[in-house]
Formats: sequence, C-alpha cells, structure tokens
Amino acid sequence: QVQLVESGGGLVQAGGPLRLSCEGAIGTFTDHGMAWFLQAPGQEREFVAGIRWTGTHTEYADSVKGRFTLTRDNTRDTVHLQMNGMKPDDTALYSCGRARDVVPSSTPMNYDSWGRGTQVTVSS
Repeated sequence: QVQLVESGGGLVQAGGPLRLSCEGAIGTFTDHGMAWFLQAPGQEREFVAGIRWTGTHTEYADSVKGRFTLTRDNTRDTVHLQMNGMKPDDTALYSCGRARDVVPSSTPMNYDSWGRGTQVTVSS
C-alpha cells in the first residue's frame, strides 16, 4: 500500500465546478491505473472515473459522462478530477484509489491503496 492524499473537496452550488486532486509519493503511480470512487453514507463505494497508467484511456460512470474529466500528471504522481455541472446527487465522500494493474477497474477490490477521501457537498 501507498499513501494517497486527496484535496479540493468542499461545498459548491448546483451547476458549479469543483476540482479534486490526488497525490502520491514520487513513483507510486508508475504502472498503475488510477480512479476516483464516491461513497454516500451507508452505501458501498461507487466508481466515478478511471484512467490508464499511460493516460491514454479514461472511463466514466454514466452519471458523470460529459460533466467530469479525469487527467493525470505522471511527472508529479497526481490525478485531477474536474467536475462541472455539479448536481446535488454528486454529494458524497470522494476517494482516489491505485489500481493493482495498469488499467483502472470499476471494482474496489482491484485497488491496493486508497486515500482517506475528500467530502463534496452540492447545494441545490
């Protein structure tokens, strides 16, 4: 396991933008897909977006397609989730995860490291 640190959460009005970041120690993202999951109170982790190690391929949950964009900077071992057109249903704790493989997965068990998460709250 490696330490992942998320930042950028907060309170945003519906329709507004928010940008989340996840940072790891140098080299910890090498050869690993990365992803963001959300978790609402009492619910299981839910896949939001994932990105291949090379950054050449991204995947999104249907609920965020066209609104969220996931990018990564392998020179700084960071990933960024740009969230636009926020909706109250986006309210959750967002965590980034490091995949065991070079590609991301929508299944939490395929990740070997998680951050503590950053809370996102969207007001209507």
